[in-house]
Amino acid sequence: MIMKRPVCIFLLFFVLVALELQAQKLKAGPQVLTIHSVADDTEQPYALYLPADFQEDKDYPLVMMLHGAGSNHRLALRRVFGKSNAEGETDVEASRYFPQWDNVDYIVAAPFARGTAGYQGIVEQDVYAVLEDVKERFRIDEDRIYLTGLSMGGGGTLWLGLTRPDIWAAIAPVCPAPPAGATDLVGNALNLPVHFFHGDADPVVPISGTRAMVEDMQAKGILVFSEEYEGVKHDSWVNAYAGGRIFDWFSRYKRDPFPEKVAFRTRSLTHHQAYWVELNQLVPGSLASIEASILSGQKISVTTDSVLEFTLHLQDHPAVQTEQQLDISIDGKSLRLLPGSQLSFYRDGNTWRVGSLVQAGGLIKRPGQSGPVFAGFSDRHVYVYGTADNPSSEELVRRRQQAYEAANWSAYRGEFLGRIMFFPRILADKEVRPSDLASSNLVLFGVKETNSIIRQMEKSVPMHLDPEDQDHGLLYIYPHNGQYVVVNSGLPWWGGSRAPGFNFVGEVHQKLGTFKDFRLYKGHVDEVLAEGYFDTRWQLADTDSELLINSGVITVK
Repeated sequence: MIMKRPVCIFLLFFVLVALELQAQKLKAGPQVLTIHSVADDTEQPYALYLPADFQEDKDYPLVMMLHGAGSNHRLALRRVFGKSNAEGETDVEASRYFPQWDNVDYIVAAPFARGTAGYQGIVEQDVYAVLEDVKERFRIDEDRIYLTGLSMGGGGTLWLGLTRPDIWAAIAPVCPAPPAGATDLVGNALNLPVHFFHGDADPVVPISGTRAMVEDMQAKGILVFSEEYEGVKHDSWVNAYAGGRIFDWFSRYKRDPFPEKVAFRTRSLTHHQAYWVELNQLVPGSLASIEASILSGQKISVTTDSVLEFTLHLQDHPAVQTEQQLDISIDGKSLRLLPGSQLSFYRDGNTWRVGSLVQAGGLIKRPGQSGPVFAGFSDRHVYVYGTADNPSSEELVRRRQQAYEAANWSAYRGEFLGRIMFFPRILADKEVRPSDLASSNLVLFGVKETNSIIRQMEKSVPMHLDPEDQDHGLLYIYPHNGQYVVVNSGLPWWGGSRAPGFNFVGEVHQKLGTFKDFRLYKGHVDEVLAEGYFDTRWQLADTDSELLINSGVITVK
């Protein structure tokens, strides 16, 4: 029997409806999902909350919640809803279940973030991966994305909020332990409401740091609020998140993606853009700053410090007509741009010119290729020890063990700090595949005589340690074929004194964030003979080159 066309269409419709009804859907309420990490090819969990009456076709506000040290994603989700541990309940016990809480019309995501590891580097990448995963799964209102966290997560809230202020509608750091450098960036919150919460008897993270940041923000005209709790120690999150009240505060604010004034500071091109302003090149090692203001529809004022190139993205700005003439003042110099002109500018001595040196190509510091050393550890990377000189079995074991120690982010640090759940690969030089060279930063141990990968790069990397030397250590980062190589020759980079500030990683990795582009040391890493930054063309300054050569143990290209 042959069916008529209307009947076929009718049956097909019901089949599609049935399949839709059978399709797997996430339940409402708290649950745990995962992301795939490109940094180490692992599945990383995050806790998620969906409203009780969740609707797939509705745009929802999103709250990102960052947990503190010794905590996790499950506890973080509980706490942002005001559900702290029951009387006498340990964190381990509280992590096993989600209690009932009042419904809110928000989606909430809490990354695991590798455990207790701070919120920079690989962990920072994880947070943004979770954000993107949530945005792919659900309809999120881009102008109502909020960020909060407690203790270590409060510091992470400041770091992520101040380095990428254009993403968030408002941030709420609770008893924040900020990472090094975060307090230099408070002015980046010019268009970002901030609410601090802190106990005045906090013995872990003194309230003095929060008070100083609040005072600094107030002086800069930032919309900042602060709640202090008399006699409260480090658990100020109990008050801050009581009854889910943080959602009421967030509901007051929406992001303005096109503010009329942008103020942005950064030390690294890892963080190089805010709203409609992008920094393309900086004076290496500097704290660079830019302020850009739309004075009227066609007049723009820009002031800079330690900026060598920048771009204004004004095509979609409602206050500017890019198809008309623009008058732009940069550090007091006036430029008149015809309609459709390029809006990139570079410094030529004391003069600003229209155009881009970065886009011209060549080996030049740019976003994703600017260092310092920590940048090599902030994305996918592989640790490589050398076998090129056919070492003895004892020497091979020593070299392999050095690479294992460097790669062992997951070393156990006791019950509270636990393990950092990051598992990079460790290879011998002869095991490195073309796909590793194309997709990974390489952390290379040894010298060109012992490590065949360093030997392959001999003419393209800038310096080498004397293979006979046993008293010195050399550490540097350099770009190679779109990736980074970090070379550690001689003595390892770890050891010596602890890095300053709040340390949420193990001793081997604490100092990575303190290194510049290169360091030569004698005896141990604290005995510095020379250190500094490569210039914008990845070249050594004459004074640095002379200092390295005069050490008697370094050959400079």
